[in-house]
Amino acid sequence: MVKPYLARIDLYPFKSLDGVRVKMARVLSSGALEHDREYALFDHQGRVVNGKRCAQIHRLRSQFTDNFQTIALGDINESTAQVFHVDRDLASLEAWLSNYLQRDIHIQHNSTMGFPDDTQSPGPTLISTATLEIIASWFPPLTLAEIRRRFRTNLEIGGVPAFWEDQLFAAADQRVQFQIGSLVLEGVNPCQRCIVPSRDSHSGAATAQFQKIFSHNRQQSLLDGVNRDRFNHFYRLAVNTQVSKAQGKTITEGDELTIKGIVEASLKIELC
Repeated sequence: MVKPYLARIDLYPFKSLDGVRVKMARVLSSGALEHDREYALFDHQGRVVNGKRCAQIHRLRSQFTDNFQTIALGDINESTAQVFHVDRDLASLEAWLSNYLQRDIHIQHNSTMGFPDDTQSPGPTLISTATLEIIASWFPPLTLAEIRRRFRTNLEIGGVPAFWEDQLFAAADQRVQFQIGSLVLEGVNPCQRCIVPSRDSHSGAATAQFQKIFSHNRQQSLLDGVNRDRFNHFYRLAVNTQVSKAQGKTITEGDELTIKGIVEASLKIELC
C-alpha cells in the first residue's frame, strides 16, 4: 500500500548555489519556504546571474551556517574557502563573486518570496525520491545525489513509485489539493526544465544528448491517468505548487502526504 510521506527538504539560500538539507522548514505567507532562493546574484544590467547564463557558477561550492547568515565560498578545486557574513560583509562578498565570475555582481535579498523561477507558483517544488532514482538510471554513471543536485527540487516524497507525483496536477483550470502535515498545497503543473540539469553540477560540463534522452524516456514513463495535455513537451519534471493560508505553518521530514481532491484554479497558468 502506498503511504506517501515527506522524505527530504532542501533549501537553496542563494539562487543557483548549493542546497542545504533541513529537517523542518517554515512556510512564508507567499507560500515559499523560508530561506529558499532568499538571495540572488545580479549583473550591472539587473539581469539575474544563474546557472542558465553562467556555467562557471557550477564550479562554485558554498556552505552555510545554521542561521543562513554566514556563507563559505570556494572553487571546487581549492581546499580553502572564503567566509562572509551575508549582511556585514556584503561589499566584500560581492567583490569576491565579481572576481570569481568575471562580471560585476550585486546581491539582492527578498525575505518574503525569494527569487523563484515561477513567481505565479512560488510554493515548494515537489518530486518523489523514486523518480530521481529512475532518472539516474537513464544516465549511467550518474548517481542519485548528482541528479538531485541537477534538478534542485525542494521536497522529496518517499513511500511511492517513480512519477507518482504526476497525479498532483490536473487540467490548466484546475489544481490538485494535497496536504503535508498541516500545510495545504495545490499542485499547478509539471515544471519546465532549463539547461542546468543537462550539466555536471560540479564542473558545468554538458552531458551529451541529455535533453533528448530525458524527453524520450519521460514520455515513455508517463503513467496511465496522467493529464498529457499538460505536456507541450516532455522536458518537464517535478510539480510546481501554490500555497494558501501558510502563515505560521511548518513542514517536517516524516510528515504524511494526503491528496484531498481537485479544486478550481483561481489563476489559470498556461504552459510555456
